[in-house]
Amino acid sequence: MTRLIGLFFALLLIPGPGSAAGPALVDTDFVAAALDRGAILWDVRSQDEYRRGHLPGAVNIDDVQAVLREPATEDYIALEEIERLLGEAGIDPAREIVLYGAKAHTGPYFAHVTLRWLGAENAHVYHGGIDDWKAAGKALSTDAVRLPPVAFKAKINPALLVSTRELLAKLGDPNVQIIDVRSPREYKGEDIRALRGGHVPGARNIPYEFNWVDPDTPRKLARRLVTTKDGMSLKPRQELVRLYGALDPEKETIVYCQSGVRAAQTATILADLGFRNVRVYDASWLGYGNAFDAPAENVTYFNVARVTNQLNALQARVEELEAELEQLKASREKKP
Repeated sequence: MTRLIGLFFALLLIPGPGSAAGPALVDTDFVAAALDRGAILWDVRSQDEYRRGHLPGAVNIDDVQAVLREPATEDYIALEEIERLLGEAGIDPAREIVLYGAKAHTGPYFAHVTLRWLGAENAHVYHGGIDDWKAAGKALSTDAVRLPPVAFKAKINPALLVSTRELLAKLGDPNVQIIDVRSPREYKGEDIRALRGGHVPGARNIPYEFNWVDPDTPRKLARRLVTTKDGMSLKPRQELVRLYGALDPEKETIVYCQSGVRAAQTATILADLGFRNVRVYDASWLGYGNAFDAPAENVTYFNVARVTNQLNALQARVEELEAELEQLKASREKKP
């Protein structure tokens, strides 16, 4: 059965005739060629990062994950506001669009899912982002780019995103498979990031970092065990095929994380591998974990009293340190 699934995937990876949109995932050579043919290049990082250097010709509307989502719920802002922001930036869904940020960051994938939800059909994610661009010796620019505004009118694709109510209705459906791309500790309910910890019943845990050559690269970078982000490159396609080999590409596949951004990376990769019906549960665990009538597995609960005590102890320690600092300053001032 495993060999049959591998053969099925291999056939899916052969580009079909007349595929105008091309692949969802692209490399440095593709991006350079896209720039030559006049594609829109969208830098989804913060304005500060953009000002320090960006790919030539790229536009920016600040950190896409912050700008297009409500800060408290992390749900999308009003559709009319999204249309206004993108339209004013000249991001035309009828044109080819290449999205990038830092290497392996979730922002470009979130923007990709958003554009597809809004009706764009020719958008690509540059996974290597500005890191791969610089590594290839390509030039950066610090010139702010302004494209002519467009009248952005969304053509919503309702099948792309899943609501909590829809997800609940699909629990136990043999034709639906659910992937939880959070960390194993989140999945097990040990790392609680909502009122409850745990996971959606029946969900398989395949952390989104498993798509990378070395999922441990961020930790290694922090400890200076490596000096580059090379380990955050995507695995070769056949290794990705093996990673998701236990899943059925013909089934409806629902992907979730904490708030939908990590899920966007895995969902885009699955769609690029040929999965027929990949959907993102946008509210993800932030919405599900706070819905107490939603059944869950490995359920744990957020201990408010414990956290409050820890915060109070931390505050008391900060006040002690501030007092000691003031005493040290006073003693130094008294010395002749």
